[in-house]
Formats: sequence, C-alpha cells, structure tokens
Amino acid sequence: MLLFLLSVVVGLVLLVWSAGRFVDGSAAAARHFRMPPLLIGMVIVGFGTSAPEMSVSAISASQGNPDIALGNVFGSNITNIALILGLTALLSPIAVHSRVLRKELPVLTLMTAIAAFLMYDGMFSRQDATLLLLLFALLMGWTVWEGIMKSGDEFAVEMENELEQHPMPLGKALLLVVAGLLLLLVSSRMLVWGAVGIAGALGVSDIVIGLTVVAVGTSLPELASSLAAVRKGEHDIALGNVIGSNLFNILAVAGVAGAIYPAVIDPAVFSRDIMIMLLLTVSLFVVGYGFRGEGTGRINRIEGMIMLGSYAAYTIYLVSTNFG
Repeated sequence: MLLFLLSVVVGLVLLVWSAGRFVDGSAAAARHFRMPPLLIGMVIVGFGTSAPEMSVSAISASQGNPDIALGNVFGSNITNIALILGLTALLSPIAVHSRVLRKELPVLTLMTAIAAFLMYDGMFSRQDATLLLLLFALLMGWTVWEGIMKSGDEFAVEMENELEQHPMPLGKALLLVVAGLLLLLVSSRMLVWGAVGIAGALGVSDIVIGLTVVAVGTSLPELASSLAAVRKGEHDIALGNVIGSNLFNILAVAGVAGAIYPAVIDPAVFSRDIMIMLLLTVSLFVVGYGFRGEGTGRINRIEGMIMLGSYAAYTIYLVSTNFG
C-alpha cells in the first residue's frame, strides 16, 4: 500500500511539473511560428492543460482500466468547474468580456449533453467514441477559424500580454515540449499503477479512484493557471483554461479512451457523476454567458461559494458512500 501511495504522489508531482513545462514550451514555440494569440490561448494553453488527463486516460484504457479513464474525465470536469472556478471566483469575481468564450459556453454545454446521451444506455462503445472524436475535429476547425478571424477579441489581448511577459528562445521551447511530453507519459504510468493498486487495497472501484485522486491530481495545472491569471486580472484566461480543458476532456480524452477500450457505464455513475457534471456545465453557461443584461458574463463570489459548496458536498458523499 505504501508503495502504491508513493507512486501516486511522485507521479502527480511529475505530472503537474511536466504538464506546465509542456504548455510553456508549446505556447512559446507557437509564438515563434507566428500563431495568433487567440489560437494559442484556445488550443495550446486551454487544451494543453488537459495533457495530464489525456495521457492518464489513454494509458488507463490501454491497460484495460476504462473506469479510471472515464472517471478521470467526469471528475476533472466537475473539479474544473466547481473547485477551480469556484475558488477563483471566491478570490476575485470573474468578468467574462470575451465574445469567443461566450460562444464556447453553449458549445461546451451541448457537447457535454451529447456525451451524456451517448452513455445513457449504459455502454460507451467505439462508435460513440468515434462520434466524439469527429465532433472534436469539427470543433478544432471552428476554433482555428475563430483564432484567425477574431484577433481583436479580449481573450486574444490578454493572451498577447501574457506571452510578451514570458519570452523564450525557440530551442528551449522545443526542448521543453519534448521533455514535458516524455515525463507526462512516465508520470502517467506511475499514477495509473499506484491508483489501481490503491483501489484494490481499499476495495473500492476504479472509477471512484478516477473521480477523486486521479481527477484532482490531473486538474492541478488548470488550478495553477487559473489562479495565476485571476491574480493578474486576466479573467478571460482563467475561464478560457477551464472551458478549453473541459471541451478537450469530454470529446478528445473520453473519445480516445473509448476508442482504445469500450466501457460499461454503471447506472449509479450516470445518475450521480455524469448528471452532476452536466448540471454544473449548464450552471456555468447560465452564470458565465451574461443573461443579466450587463453585456458581459460574470461569476461573482456568491456563485463561487455555491460552486465550492457543491464540490464539497459531492466529494463528501462520494467518499462516505465508497470508503466507509
């Protein structure tokens, strides 16, 4: 048991560190190749922070543990909204000025609803996974178009300022990309091996470990980047990290995991975890889109406190019913 715990702790530390280096190097390299700042923010940074989820879920599925892979997806999306955005909004209310992000909020809600519908029958087949990957490809095409055409968006301005503050030689950027990717794979294997061992030792299901330990650990890059962004007043970056990460998780990460190893969805998992993920996503759309006539979306401290309370209640229920 001690060896499993050590593997999880070391794996998480390496995972978070390597993900940060991978994102930094990728963003700097993209900047050298003159990629538009909005595209860097939406694709490289937003999706790059989901590299831990992708590597962990792909390795879990390839080793015949689809429950850890999908639990990681559901748990990470719940954590990103309820814990990360809740904590961020509690520290500093998040004002959503970006028109692009306001367009992405209903897209995220729709994609989450589609994924939930595909899993409603209790099976997540390769056909379901292929559909999610196709939707991801279409979304990427739209994202590239937005990144090229909407260069004056507020999110692009914030991303431009952030990139100018952290210049990096191209050689160093490419080295960080390669080193970060290799360490991501190694640390993911360590984390999955330890997580499976802990689940077996405690007598709990793989999906519960995926929803808790693995999900929180792989969401740490989003937490760090969102808190750093909101401290600088870059609210659109803070929200963009979460939206991009959740889209990547529900379409690409779940799609790759399901294509590698189809999964059976327990009815309890659908009614508890998938529905909570969907409910939180709808709630984020409602508060972040800007229906209150202010011209911008806004997540205030009260809403942040409600998000944090929801996460605490969900986690307490999950732990008390599975680890008791």
